[in-house]
Amino acid sequence: MFLASGIFIITLIFVIWQPKGLQIGTTAIIGAIVALILKVVNFNDVLDVTNIVWDATLAFIGIIILSMVLDEIGFFEWCAIKMAKLSNGSGIKMFIYSLLLGSFVSAIFANDGAALILTPIILAKMKILKLNTKTILAFILAGGFISDSASLPFVFSNLTNIVTANYFNIGFFEYLSNMILPYIVSTLISIFVLWLILGKDIPKNIDISLLKDPDEVLKSKTLFKFSWFFLLILLIGYFVGDYFDLPVSLFALSGAIIFLAIASYTKNAKAWLTIKNAPWQVVWFSIGLYIVVYGLKNAGLTDYLSNILMHLSTKGDFVAVISTGFISAFLSAIMNNMPTVMIMDIALKNVPHDVLAYANIIGCNLGPKMTPFGSLATLLWLHVLSKKGVHIGFWQYTKFGLLVTPPVLFIVLLTLI
Repeated sequence: MFLASGIFIITLIFVIWQPKGLQIGTTAIIGAIVALILKVVNFNDVLDVTNIVWDATLAFIGIIILSMVLDEIGFFEWCAIKMAKLSNGSGIKMFIYSLLLGSFVSAIFANDGAALILTPIILAKMKILKLNTKTILAFILAGGFISDSASLPFVFSNLTNIVTANYFNIGFFEYLSNMILPYIVSTLISIFVLWLILGKDIPKNIDISLLKDPDEVLKSKTLFKFSWFFLLILLIGYFVGDYFDLPVSLFALSGAIIFLAIASYTKNAKAWLTIKNAPWQVVWFSIGLYIVVYGLKNAGLTDYLSNILMHLSTKGDFVAVISTGFISAFLSAIMNNMPTVMIMDIALKNVPHDVLAYANIIGCNLGPKMTPFGSLATLLWLHVLSKKGVHIGFWQYTKFGLLVTPPVLFIVLLTLI
């Protein structure tokens, strides 16, 4: 256990630190190679990991490519300006509408999509509106939180969702029917708690006349209107794929390629540039870090967790669900939610309590918000902000995360009971 833990901790430190521009995927692959050399894992383990994460990883790439193309044609900027205009200059309405927009984007385009695409747009609009630093930070912190707390309703809304759904053979419709209520409750309670904590920094009135008309930011109104129809067809495709037991990535990736081809043909996007700028490092990060974590499984961590979860499952639904959710949340906060979800899925495999798989997802989606390194989405979000000149310190973020996350997590978990 000591060797496997050491490799994992060192790998995670370098993922967070990123010295001299060392990218997260490269670090994860180096960690995986070290684990192989030191025989913490073997090549059969690599095949097992690849089998677990390939669908989630390819689906993620597809969703991000689709998000990038939509961003290129002005889709998200239009939504952000429209949201601001609908507030009629009310600070509280703009705060609520921005979080509802974040919830929508996170659900449809995954939490990483919300972090990568929507955050810089919202930040730019806040600066145009000439809001002070505290107000901008309040909007940014709230938006960053909702990107993860709202990534629950669909299998494709978060990598953790896909991994768990595939591991337990949960179909698209079955997953949605179980997670739609937690999603709604999570969105509403997140908005309420975030307002309680950040509302003092939101002005009563905001001058929205400084913003452009939404239609002015669109590259092509025709393609913009078509994109709504395309997203609906893609969503229907997920349900059809569920009926025929097809992988989520088949629709996410093929849909992205088709829309990219259409946007390129109409000269509203450059296919080669979009593919080049896609976050390929995430592919290596997913596979590499999962291999490193598999070493912890081989060292007995999953057996230990399985015994704890088995014991908790005998204490009734309330104890089992709340405990599982908070164990997942705590592990995600200290060792990142990507490895946590796989470790917990393996540990839950023989626990006769199906609802605990959903408790694990909720814990892995919300728990990471307690620390800056809890999720890939948060790491990407902080990286995007730092490039835009907004720096959020470790303790500043952690203090905020520890204040907001536990009450939201507890209430959302109650929806499973």
